[in-house]
Amino acid sequence: MKVVVSIGGSVLAPDLGSERVRAHADVIEDLAAEGCTVGTVVGGGGVAREYIASARDLGANEIELDDIGIDVTRLNARLLIAALSEQAAPSPPEDYESAGAAMHRGDIAVMGGVTPGQTTDAVSAALAEYTNADLLVYATSVPGVFSDDPNETDDAQKYDELTANELVDVIAGLEMNAGSSAPVDLLAAKLIERSGVRTIVLDGTDPERIADAVRYGEHEGTDVLPEGADDQMTYWVQDES
Repeated sequence: MKVVVSIGGSVLAPDLGSERVRAHADVIEDLAAEGCTVGTVVGGGGVAREYIASARDLGANEIELDDIGIDVTRLNARLLIAALSEQAAPSPPEDYESAGAAMHRGDIAVMGGVTPGQTTDAVSAALAEYTNADLLVYATSVPGVFSDDPNETDDAQKYDELTANELVDVIAGLEMNAGSSAPVDLLAAKLIERSGVRTIVLDGTDPERIADAVRYGEHEGTDVLPEGADDQMTYWVQDES
């Protein structure tokens, strides 16, 4: 099974503490040991936002701010690489070809950002499409996709299952509401729709939730199903039965 795991920077290293990074690394290593081909994309999180805010005050333009954010995602990627075994590629690939080549030879590829104007949400979806991944998992700080920001709206509806087309519509609606936050961005949703990769959005603050989703398809997040796909996948890493 080939899987791409997208880990938000605020999930992996909210305070740069090593224990959370190591716990996520342990899960990724275990999945690789069980036969998964694994690519990982790491976000910038709060650290990136702090750097970007300071640089904006200093007069940096938007492309420069994007480059700073990319640099931080690659630093977070290096933290995860440091916690992984020698099976991990030694540095974050800076393009999809390099990441795909690492995964093809059996290494764990750990990427950050790639280019200005593109979030790591979109990088994750693009890597999944480039490598023909079976599964894309977004490990976020919220337990799935909601109709509105659950931190701001008490009656926000959580979706247990969406088609890729429905995901695009939901995310587009969220992004049109100023201040609303979405677990993935619109470009990522459109790439998921185009590629048809099965996707799970879940709360990844406990990395074992990522493991259960990949091993058994079990999670409390949101399933994003390709058009015409059977609800029951047949290629989970393990079968609990």
